[in-house]
Amino acid sequence: MKQNLGKLTLLALLIGSSLYWGVDSFTRGAVKVIDSEEQTLDVTDIPVKPAASSAVAPGKSNHPQLSDNIPTGAAKDVVLDSLDDLIALFDSLDYNNQRWLEGHREVPRLTFGGVSDTWHKTSNEIPVQQKKMVFFRLMAPLILVSNEKILLERQIIEAAELDAPELRRIALKYRTITDSKLPLTELLRTQLLDRVDILPPSLVLAQAAEESGWATSRFTLEGNAFFGQWDFSGNGMIPKQQRKELGNYGLARFDSPLASVEGYMFNLNTNNAYLKLRNLRAELRNSEQAITGPELAGTLDKYSERGQAYIDGIREMIRFNKLDQVDEAYLSSQAPLHLISKHQE
Repeated sequence: MKQNLGKLTLLALLIGSSLYWGVDSFTRGAVKVIDSEEQTLDVTDIPVKPAASSAVAPGKSNHPQLSDNIPTGAAKDVVLDSLDDLIALFDSLDYNNQRWLEGHREVPRLTFGGVSDTWHKTSNEIPVQQKKMVFFRLMAPLILVSNEKILLERQIIEAAELDAPELRRIALKYRTITDSKLPLTELLRTQLLDRVDILPPSLVLAQAAEESGWATSRFTLEGNAFFGQWDFSGNGMIPKQQRKELGNYGLARFDSPLASVEGYMFNLNTNNAYLKLRNLRAELRNSEQAITGPELAGTLDKYSERGQAYIDGIREMIRFNKLDQVDEAYLSSQAPLHLISKHQE
């Protein structure tokens, strides 16, 4: 029965992946890794090596730092048939409970394509603690990858000449300027840096769990909507009960869970409703204090009509699940892997 539940959990999530904290007692299976030459490798053939440097430098900085060795190759597809296979992969990447408890915070670059209908229908059969860990492990790499992309943009903003096309492109993207011919100034550069900044993984994990119902909402299933973002374009997913005073709106669709995380971060970094968050984050950065989830959560009174009750709930989720530890995590310098179910081949 336990073996069947393990396979059900894996196959249910692997239109993407199911990620576990703290399961070490599974046997190794054969995991097929497809590289650019369509070769098949056993998971034990994947080399495990320490990162050259971390995307977060624990003990050296209160803020995430870019790795010196960001992989540039395309992700390899990893085809998994069971939970045993998945745990074997995690063990080979030092991505397990034992290493986490030892203080190891390196997270592999894992992506997945979406949440399946099976997870939507059967997740209530999975023990609550197990379901939570599956969800958090699923989302953590996506959050770190999204933050890494933001840090790369910050690097350009800090170093580029004011007339550089790359700087203008980012300024237009983040709506610091709306006229492509408008000259950029040092003041605009500073304003842009206030917008182009990371979100603490603990905050993102807690909001994703809250807004998606642990990836069980129909919006998550139909459109990878993990954060309940509204869409007024007419292309959104229509809720069963619309608030007429808000007009014709729906929930935004995304091509992948990673795109949903990126869309959420862009929303918080540009929407006027979250100006308090950006101002507080800038103050913390400028004073060299840690940018933490519980701290920024206090600015999200406009994210939900529940106001302070929503803030309290997010902070409690971070505290109860010890998500502040994930704020210390950093991405591996190893090549990215894309996890899919054997039944998707």
